[in-house]
Amino acid sequence: MKGLWLDFERPIIELESKIEELKGIRGVDAEINKLKSQLKKLKKSVYSNLNRWQRVQLARHPRRPYALDIIKEITEDFIELHGDRCFADDKAIVSGIAKLADYRVVIIAEQKGRDTKEKISRNFGMPHPEGYRKAMRIMKLAEKFGLPLITMVDTPGAYPGVGAEERGQAEAIARNLFSLATLEIPIIVIILGEGGSGGALAIALGDRILMLENSIYSVISPEGCASILWRDAARNKEAAEALKITAEDLKKLGVIDEIIPEPVGGAHIDVAKTVDNIKSAIIKNLMELKKIPIDKLISSRIEKFRNIGEYKE
Repeated sequence: MKGLWLDFERPIIELESKIEELKGIRGVDAEINKLKSQLKKLKKSVYSNLNRWQRVQLARHPRRPYALDIIKEITEDFIELHGDRCFADDKAIVSGIAKLADYRVVIIAEQKGRDTKEKISRNFGMPHPEGYRKAMRIMKLAEKFGLPLITMVDTPGAYPGVGAEERGQAEAIARNLFSLATLEIPIIVIILGEGGSGGALAIALGDRILMLENSIYSVISPEGCASILWRDAARNKEAAEALKITAEDLKKLGVIDEIIPEPVGGAHIDVAKTVDNIKSAIIKNLMELKKIPIDKLISSRIEKFRNIGEYKE
């Protein structure tokens, strides 16, 4: 179905359709096996040579697993916590306490919607200030009880509406960053799909920053960048290349610590495998971080973010 596959996947879809058409016809087993072999090679060729814009498309794929899909599979006894105790409960931010393997953890995540109703309810995964203040409340709760914090990032960016600005969007993001820098618990951050600007960074300052292989993380979207620099959003592909927003790019730049592999074709192709990879990565990093004294953990965290980028006079 159109909408469930991307333009660069067209040759793969056509070959898969051809194989399906041949199934059930007698005497064509050899032809089917030959086409399956071609399909395997084609997938490897296509997905191992994706450009940055194609990675953006995979990061935004409508069937890509969202935070709640993953939380449901990797944790037990997830209890969702609501509200910022000041203004409202922002459904773009999901938070709660859960058991993950042998650990009690606190989770804060950005959640997009599947259908139109849920997308509107969750504001397309773009938090308001009350969402970030809810996140702050839950961070402090995690610190109070000495529970590791896991954050899951998946947002185009913080909501830029007038109401959000009136309620202190920038201040809420800044205060979260200030708090995360010195939070006295281990913090693991996972970029699931889109990591857009301060809307992502507000819950993405941690001891270990992990990215799914086909996720993106950037100060601005390719479309936004193209609109500002060239007054032409259609130059999004060019902007994506210039921004260097893929997991591979950011690992080389030292912005992230680890890339979590996805199945060939993207996380949505085999959600169970993707979930297993995420869970394994979290447990491995939790085991390592739990061995580090808190004072050393905090100083290393601050130093990590101070060293990102390059300063020239």
